[in-house]
Amino acid sequence: MSDYEQFIQGIKRKTGIDLALYKEAQMKRRLTSLYEKKGFKNFVDFYAALDKDRDLMNEFLDRMTINVSEFYRNGKRWEILQNKIFPKLLQTNSKLKIWSAACSTGEEPYSLAMVLSHHQPLSHIRIQATDLDENVIQKAKLGLYPERSLAEVPKDVQAKYFTKEGVFYRVNEDVKRTVTFKKHNLLKDPYESNFDLIVCRNVMIYFTEEAKDQIYENFSKSLRTGGILFVGSTEQIFNPARYGFEVEDTFFYRKK
Repeated sequence: MSDYEQFIQGIKRKTGIDLALYKEAQMKRRLTSLYEKKGFKNFVDFYAALDKDRDLMNEFLDRMTINVSEFYRNGKRWEILQNKIFPKLLQTNSKLKIWSAACSTGEEPYSLAMVLSHHQPLSHIRIQATDLDENVIQKAKLGLYPERSLAEVPKDVQAKYFTKEGVFYRVNEDVKRTVTFKKHNLLKDPYESNFDLIVCRNVMIYFTEEAKDQIYENFSKSLRTGGILFVGSTEQIFNPARYGFEVEDTFFYRKK
């Protein structure tokens, strides 16, 4: 067994995270650069240190999960969500059940609340947001972002829902109250059901085909009939019928 395979087994035992479900070349490259930066020679030494050092383990989890996010990322998709998807969903249910999966530092679930607020008061909106990494969840709860994260936010939305603090922007409390954050592993933990909308963007590209299959099947089971899955702009599902989906719009899939 290679030292990387031993490392994978150790991490799975310790954290429940199965690195074998991530694309090996990408993951190995990312982790090799981390352990070399920390002065380790191989995966065996790196694991021995991770096993003892909680801060190093947190840094490892940060590196393993890919935290590149911004508000209203790929703005045209959010316009479709606002003008087409939400109005259609609200025709059948005035209290939508929404899940932002692999939410990273919170830009996505907060964007969902802001977009939905065009149709409903914020006090009516409830969004579940989950991520594997407790560190990014803490950052998300803080709701403080650099200016570059707001590049695609419409100016009227920025004025309404953000407060400038030095070089940062803070999400207003009434938006923060709409989102509940918790830890969740897409590859291991149970999924809730009866969602009207699941948003999972820009994370599937890091998984193996087998892992993607498993996640898409779970998403399909978690959506109510007519519910929508919203994916990232590099993550088109080429055979949506396999998971019980049909194309609603580009990067939006409706459960049949």
